[in-house]
Amino acid sequence: MKTGSIWTILGVVVAVVIAWWLIEALFRLMFWMAKLGAVAVVAVVVFFVLRAIFSRRED
Repeated sequence: MKTGSIWTILGVVVAVVIAWWLIEALFRLMFWMAKLGAVAVVAVVVFFVLRAIFSRRED
């Protein structure tokens, strides 16, 4: 086996490991952003529901 082919195989393995790590980080970030968006939407809905409940009691 030539030295060049060993470096090629090693390069492919390193590239796969780096790609795996980058995709893992990207999916974690996307999940975090989606979770943050869902929390924001629920918080806005709860805010308006509470505001509607307390404004009726004061009238």
